[in-house]
Amino acid sequence: MSARHPRVGGAPVITAENVVMRYHRRTVLDVPGFELHDGETHVLLGPSGSGKSTLLRMLGLLERPSSGRILLDGREVVAGDKHARMMMAAVFQNPYLFKGTVEENVAYGLALRRVPKDERADRVAAALERVGLGGTQGSSALRLSGGEAQRVALARALVLEPRILLLDEPLSYLDPLIKRRLVADFSEILSGQGVTALYVTHDQDEAMVVGDRVSIMNEGRIVRSGGVDEVMGVPTDEWVADFIGMDAPLRGHIVAAEEGVARIAVADAILFGCTDLPAGIDVLVGVRPEDITLFEAGVDLPPSSARNHMRVTVEAIEHRGSTERVSLSADGLRLAASLSRASARELALEPGVEVLALFKATAVRVAAAVEVRSGV
Repeated sequence: MSARHPRVGGAPVITAENVVMRYHRRTVLDVPGFELHDGETHVLLGPSGSGKSTLLRMLGLLERPSSGRILLDGREVVAGDKHARMMMAAVFQNPYLFKGTVEENVAYGLALRRVPKDERADRVAAALERVGLGGTQGSSALRLSGGEAQRVALARALVLEPRILLLDEPLSYLDPLIKRRLVADFSEILSGQGVTALYVTHDQDEAMVVGDRVSIMNEGRIVRSGGVDEVMGVPTDEWVADFIGMDAPLRGHIVAAEEGVARIAVADAILFGCTDLPAGIDVLVGVRPEDITLFEAGVDLPPSSARNHMRVTVEAIEHRGSTERVSLSADGLRLAASLSRASARELALEPGVEVLALFKATAVRVAAAVEVRSGV
């Protein structure tokens, strides 16, 4: 899965200012600032217990912070604000469908809002079409597969035409095959409809597919926030690097830049990266493991547009399911590559072996060091 082309978000719809949550005198969430922009999908990403769902509940006015405030369109709002809550809809891990037809489940919120019956039927039909379940109105909701049930839950939220859609780990309980299909569908639905969404997940691939922006959380704090490609490609510290499956952040200096391509001095090596940043500034550099291709050290390299190629030494190999994560070093810098087990066997990889690493300038993510000094 790869990151989609980001949408440009509009003005902030929800803003959090200095929100803190304490349980039994223990601070579990401390977020100085957060913004959800109009028309974007902002992903809260982090390990279990990092505070993602707590922040979503606060922003969704389901829970009141111990201190700080939440603004909706510039107006301060609090948990229990009925008018503000009517502007939101939510999808959770469990779809919570009740006995009855698909149509009755999707129309439930419309009935509570006293929407006329004829209009309800039209809106339900349109919502089911949007989630790929057109014509299923009469089906029993309790006989649906897991993926179908979650589509119905999404339709039930979208049919309300909410200003803000909250999604809390909506795909976490689905099996991998169904999840892969549904992640792509959710991304297309959210992007195509221009929905403003806050999306909680612990799955990095999921975040990269559905998100326009992402905030990584750890121990109740946002430790990195920005565009998906930058956040998932340029770690700011060792914890973030380890979490997103990369080596420690690379620090470099742009020595030359021309037509969007920079020559970057990193330790004793020179990397080429695509960036509009000018020469003369310090930067952080990242290369995703899946963007690096390895070859035997003595092989004649095939024709390639990759501008970065260097001899590297294998430092360590870590088994990760069907793939191998290979730690590499060269000229004072450290990189990591991800490849299949078959490819690792073919290259006879083991610590101490030298190989050639190739990666494109477009694979080198670059961020001004001063902009990410705080990690946010």
